[in-house]
Amino acid sequence: MKKHIFSASLLMSVLALAACGSDEAASGGESGDGVQEMTIKFSHVVAENTPKHQGALAMKEYIETESDGAIEVEIYPNSSLFGDQDEYQNLASNNVQFIAPDLTKFVGNNPQFNVPALPFMFETDEQAIEFWDGEKGQEILGSLEGDGVLGLSMWPNGGKHITNNERPIDSPDDFQGLKFRTQGGQVLEEIYSAMGAGSESIPFGELYTALDQGVVEGQENTFSNIESKKFDEVQEYMTIMNHTRVDYAVFTNTEFWESMNDATKEIVQAGLDEGTAVAREEAITLNEEALELIRERGLVEIVELTPEQIEEFRTALEPIYDEFEEQIGADVYEAAREAAGQ
Repeated sequence: MKKHIFSASLLMSVLALAACGSDEAASGGESGDGVQEMTIKFSHVVAENTPKHQGALAMKEYIETESDGAIEVEIYPNSSLFGDQDEYQNLASNNVQFIAPDLTKFVGNNPQFNVPALPFMFETDEQAIEFWDGEKGQEILGSLEGDGVLGLSMWPNGGKHITNNERPIDSPDDFQGLKFRTQGGQVLEEIYSAMGAGSESIPFGELYTALDQGVVEGQENTFSNIESKKFDEVQEYMTIMNHTRVDYAVFTNTEFWESMNDATKEIVQAGLDEGTAVAREEAITLNEEALELIRERGLVEIVELTPEQIEEFRTALEPIYDEFEEQIGADVYEAAREAAGQ
């Protein structure tokens, strides 16, 4: 009898220890200074020589250094882990802990994410940053918590410019009959419709092939995205417009974010701040360098609009503001215009 009791007691002890070990493996344990040991995945869809990737690298370096290796950050560029179609769902499921998508990807969740698509609203990165760092911008970034997703910090990419295969574009009439790839969203679709063009949402990782095969005649993007993905190899004309923007934000899974203790979250937040500073600085530098590389390659004819031509585009697209004011909100317009100094 005693032998049976001892055997049962030993079995229960082993099972208890196994359970404790399982819990520790799930949490990753803690380092000596209370920092949780974990692996963080950061997925994005653009190339390495872009502001987004440079910001992610700075974030990784800071977090891994300050945590003495307790936290490992894995970065997956070029849609190598998840692409445009599935990164949000996988973030909500905590299969990845950080993504940095184009903000207009979320217009289906909240039409206020159309702000970067408002035509000619922001002339500079600084104006866009001021809006997203402000009260209204932060309110919009926090609007996805019902999905288990939290917006943390805006990372700019810059103003967008037009490339196409058919003809030089220097007036709204030149868009007639062409189809362009856009990131999607109500405002972007209306911009092209207003100028007699079609639009189609194509995942960024598939865009080069779509342009090469003529699925669409053109696309809109920042200089750094055009150059890093070599879109000038499969396009003939580029118009410098700065009519809309690509602005990203870093989003995290709320369950993951709330699971971190204070010591861990302090390091991760500081790493995010470091990545934000680098991404914002690199956006200006890399776009300038990218334009020069595009000029040097000489594969596209570059059209630079005069102030009068830009004003023609502004006039043609001005009705869009009235059309979407109710959906986006007069208060959001006011905050955006204030940030833009209008």
